[in-house]
Amino acid sequence: MTAPGKILAFDVGEARIGVASCDPLWLSVKPLTVIHRRSRHQDFDVIGALIRQEAPGALLCGLPLNMDGSEGPQAESTRRWARRLAQALKHILGSAPPIIFWDERLSSYAADEILESQDNRKTKVGQDAVAAAVILQSYLDAQRRGATEHYGRI
Repeated sequence: MTAPGKILAFDVGEARIGVASCDPLWLSVKPLTVIHRRSRHQDFDVIGALIRQEAPGALLCGLPLNMDGSEGPQAESTRRWARRLAQALKHILGSAPPIIFWDERLSSYAADEILESQDNRKTKVGQDAVAAAVILQSYLDAQRRGATEHYGRI
């Protein structure tokens, strides 16, 4: 397995989008920022600027599966959002990095646990960015193990 370089991960919610990244060698993951959603156009412009700044080889989008692993309305909404993002990035940047979907079950719970264990006064990013980091770390760990889970890509 060869690392594709830096990855930006997204935890997409109705009000906020958490963003995290990893280094090109996949050695470390860090929460980056939280985008407070305004309009799709404004959100995609912010994401386009982040992509210009971070230059990722791929994007990872948390997929909110049901606890039994099935896809419900939230997963379909996230897939639709990612398709629109890909189209917008082609317009904004001229091309779009591949978007990989990854299971995000319990990522918000794990993010809460992480934040509770830290001194919250020192935490500058929110729970959504930490959740994006949890999703990204889960993906990287699975890739290192040679896992065969596949949730789709654009």
